[in-house]
Amino acid sequence: MPAAPMEARAHRLPRGIVTATIGHLVEWYDWYCYVTLSLYFAHIFFPDQAPTAQLLNTAGIFAIGFIMRPLGAWLLGLYADRRGRKGAMLLSVSLMCFGSLIVALVPGYASIGYAAPALLIFARLLQGLSLGGEYGTSATYLSEIARPDRRAFYGSFLYVMAILGQLLALGSLALLQFVILTPDQLNAWGWRIPFLLGAVGAVVVLFVRRNMAETEIFEEKEAKARERGTWAAVRRHKLTFLMAMGINVGGTVAFYTFSAYSQKFLVNSAGFSAKQSTLICTAALFLFMLAQPLFGIIADRIGRRPVLLWFGLLGTFGTVPIMTALAETRSPIIAFLLILAGLLIVSGFTATTAVVKTELFPTEIRAMGVSICQAITASLLGGTAEVVALQLKLAGHESWFYWYVSFCCAVSLLVYLAMKETRAAALRAEVPVA
Repeated sequence: MPAAPMEARAHRLPRGIVTATIGHLVEWYDWYCYVTLSLYFAHIFFPDQAPTAQLLNTAGIFAIGFIMRPLGAWLLGLYADRRGRKGAMLLSVSLMCFGSLIVALVPGYASIGYAAPALLIFARLLQGLSLGGEYGTSATYLSEIARPDRRAFYGSFLYVMAILGQLLALGSLALLQFVILTPDQLNAWGWRIPFLLGAVGAVVVLFVRRNMAETEIFEEKEAKARERGTWAAVRRHKLTFLMAMGINVGGTVAFYTFSAYSQKFLVNSAGFSAKQSTLICTAALFLFMLAQPLFGIIADRIGRRPVLLWFGLLGTFGTVPIMTALAETRSPIIAFLLILAGLLIVSGFTATTAVVKTELFPTEIRAMGVSICQAITASLLGGTAEVVALQLKLAGHESWFYWYVSFCCAVSLLVYLAMKETRAAALRAEVPVA
C-alpha cells in the first residue's frame, strides 16, 4: 500500500493522536480508580482488620493485576505486530471495560464472603491483561504516525493521558467527597460510581477507535516479515530487550511511588486526612501532566539521553531527601511542593520512555518488544512498589523504601550512561521479508 502524501499524513496526525491516547486515558482512569478509591472500599472486601492491613490487602490485589501484564503484552503485542495496531487497541479497551464493570457491580464480603475478593482479583487480572498490551501498541502507533523530529513530543502524550486519567480518577473522588455524597454514602456505595463511569467511557472509546486508520509504516511491504510478532524475532534482539528493561527500572518504581503511592503515604505516614491527600496529589499531578509535552519537546531538540540522565541523576540522589521531608512535614503546601519535585524529576523518564523504546525495536516486533519489556518491569517493580513500602512500614523500617527507590534509579542511570542516542533512529523493519 503506497504511503499517503505528506500533506494528508500531517492532516491526520492530530486525529491519530487523539484516537490513540483517548483509549490510554480511559484505561488509566479505570486502572487508577482502584488506587484512589482503595481507601474507601478496603473495608468492604476486608472487614475487621487494621487500616494498614486493609490497605496492604488491596495493594496486594493491585499487584496481582500486574501479573497479567506480561501475558497481555505478549498476546496483544503479537496481534498488533501481525494483524495491526488498530485491532489490538480495540481489544485492550474492551477488556478494561469488562474489568471495571465487575468492580462496579461486585457485592461486598458481607454479602458473598470470599467470592467478593475473588471477583475483585478476577477484575484486576482482566485490567492487567488489557493494560499490558495497551501501552506498547499505543506507543508504537504514536511513534509510527509522527514525524521523526516530533516523535518524543507525540510520545509524551501517552503519559499526558495516563496522568489525565489519574486526575479524572482523583477528580471524581474529590467531587464525590466534597459535593455529591456524605462520607457514609461514599464508604458504603459511592465508591462504585467512578468504576461504572469508567466502563461507560471505554464503550465510547470503542466507537472512536472503530474508524481509526492503520499506520502506514506497518502497511509498508518491507514490514510484512515472515517472523513478524514472534518471540523468536524478539530474542534476536536480546541486548535491545535488556536495555529497554533497564531504561524502565528506576522510572517505573519512581513513577508509581510519586504518582500512586504518595496519596496513601500522605494519609498513612505523614498524617494528612484523605481529603487533604486527594487535593495535594491532584494539584501536583496536574502540573506534572502539563510538563510532559515540554520535556518531549526538549528530548526532540537535544536528544533522549540527556533527558533520561536528568531523571537518573536526580532520582538517584534526590529521592531519599524528598521522601524523608515528606514523611516529616505537616504543611500541605510543603507536601505539595515535595511531591511536585519528585514528579518533575520523573518527567525525564515519562516523557521519553515510549519513544526511546519504539526507536530501539524494528517494526515487525515493535509493539511486542515495547509491550513486554514495559509489562515485565511494571509487574515486578511498579505493581509491587506499594506492597514493598507498606511491608517495610509494618516492619518498622519505612525509610528503607526510600533507599530502594533510589537504588532502582541508580540501576537505570547506569543504562542511560551506557546507551547511545536514539533520536536519529529510523523506524523500519530489519527481519527479511517473505
